[in-house]
Amino acid sequence: MPLVTIQLIHGRDQEKIAKMISNVSKAISESLEEPIEKVRVAVHEVPTSHFGIAGNTVKKIREQSN
Repeated sequence: MPLVTIQLIHGRDQEKIAKMISNVSKAISESLEEPIEKVRVAVHEVPTSHFGIAGNTVKKIREQSN
C-alpha cells in the first residue's frame, strides 16, 4: 500500500489541497501500477512560524514583505 507524505506551509486553500491529493493519488497509482484505492496521501501543514528560510521564519518574511 503506497503512502505519500506531503508537507506544506500552512495557508493554502483547502480546494487546492484536495486537488493535489487527487492528482498525486492518480500519479502514484499509474506509476506503481497499483489500484488507486490502495494509495494513501497524508498532508501535514507546517505553521509559518515553524518553517525557516535563510535563518528567518516564513511568518517574519511575510510580515516584512507587507
